[in-house]
Amino acid sequence: MPRLSEVIAALENLWPAERAESWDAVGTVVGDPGMQVRRVLFAVDPVQEIVDEAVGLDADLLVTHHPLYLRGTTTVAASTFKGRVVHTLIKNDIALHVAHTNADSADPGVSDALAGALDLRVVRPLVPDPSDPDGRRGLGRVCEPIHPLTVRELAARAAERLPATAQGIRVAGDPDAPVRTVAVSGGSGDSLFDHVRAAGVDAFLTADLRHHPASEFMAAGTPGSLALLDAAHWATEWPWCELAAAQLDEISDRHGWDLRVHVSKTATDPWTAHAASTARPSPTTAVPGSAVRAPSDPDTSGAPN
Repeated sequence: MPRLSEVIAALENLWPAERAESWDAVGTVVGDPGMQVRRVLFAVDPVQEIVDEAVGLDADLLVTHHPLYLRGTTTVAASTFKGRVVHTLIKNDIALHVAHTNADSADPGVSDALAGALDLRVVRPLVPDPSDPDGRRGLGRVCEPIHPLTVRELAARAAERLPATAQGIRVAGDPDAPVRTVAVSGGSGDSLFDHVRAAGVDAFLTADLRHHPASEFMAAGTPGSLALLDAAHWATEWPWCELAAAQLDEISDRHGWDLRVHVSKTATDPWTAHAASTARPSPTTAVPGSAVRAPSDPDTSGAPN
């Protein structure tokens, strides 16, 4: 059996910490470098439910995509939910290692796994890493469908292939528009809009699209020229767990470690239900106890939206 330090060295070779964004918090959070590792669990979120799963599995190492402490802390008291996670890990001799933006930009990385789940052929990174002479690392991926499909068909494929969530897949744009090229980015992707526009793709599939950035992005383009597909954050990053587990399995076989590597199937997306809206506002809907203003009146209140 390898020691934790040996397994972490292998993981750092896959996802070097120096390739993480400057604001990120990656690497080993909990764990004795000299402890032996027999069983490893991969998951997206280091939440109590996942840690309890690791305990039940008798895992020695939990590897997650999301950091536990992204903005730092002054306490690991068990009275806080993150502190309880730390206490549970230490009491059960389970190490925690995080690969976040360094796994996003890796080759292969989070967006490669997302593209693979959707049966898309990766062409190039959406935002290339300038330090990679081969031009394979970077954020997001520009892809091509193996067979032609429409926006509607791409959304249906995402709904079928990605883990089920309450949100499902939201679409902005013409559902019947053809998709010859598509950009994908696991996790929050609206910061990449300029790169998506420059890539000249027909669609962009990502997560966490906010109202104003999405609305402005669609308004700035030619109608029908580019569609947005918004999936749940957790669902777009979960395929990486299977990719990462397969990578560690290969390393284990090569070194004769005989590790038992597992992928959590526990859904840690925070949204648990979805109710589709059916009501439509009428032009003069009145708020009880207020006056009705004609819809043509300009709103000069300056109230935030």
